[in-house]
Amino acid sequence: MRVDIWSDLVCPWCYVGARRFEGALAAFPHRDEVEVVHRAYLLYAASPRGATFDRRDMLMTKYRLSRDQADAMNAGMERTAAADGLDYHLQGGVTGNTFDAHQLVYLARDRGRQHAVLERLYRAFFTEQRSIFDHASLIELAVEAGLDGDEVARALREEAYAKAVEADIEEARAIRVNGVPFFLIDGRYAVSGAQQSAVFAEALSRAWADASQPAPAP
Repeated sequence: MRVDIWSDLVCPWCYVGARRFEGALAAFPHRDEVEVVHRAYLLYAASPRGATFDRRDMLMTKYRLSRDQADAMNAGMERTAAADGLDYHLQGGVTGNTFDAHQLVYLARDRGRQHAVLERLYRAFFTEQRSIFDHASLIELAVEAGLDGDEVARALREEAYAKAVEADIEEARAIRVNGVPFFLIDGRYAVSGAQQSAVFAEALSRAWADASQPAPAP
């Protein structure tokens, strides 16, 4: 069984959702027969690649908040993340277009390091306030997660996975994914948002049971 997860690496709910899904998958009896594929989604596709902007300013503009309200929203998100074992530090951070970071995740998938690289990028952004937007930072983080730095540099320079990222974005548009995280289980069961682990567990069990039903006689 396959689970496709559309997410963006600067989406705070995506990291929380990933952690909750992982909890459900760890308890799933058939977990070793589940392939998890992370798909690209860009919250800030219109922003120039490599550039960054203040995250608090973004919240203030997007949600029409005051400075204090934006800080309170960040603090609330930090508390939510902490309840799932994640250490968020959102005050004073920046954000931006993650196209190149998603290319790195694709390279990691080809090298059997998808989860390690994805986790490293999430932790770098949300916990350490490190950049995941410029090539130098991405190469450094990729090496820390077990990839070869020269290969990463070449893949980013040559846009080796640009078409794969674009295809993910196009597919998300085609199936009307309007927000992330978005989970598609066995190509049929959709779970939208960072639901509790119990919701993911139920969806996994239902998808597995349906897939296990014998095909109707002709």
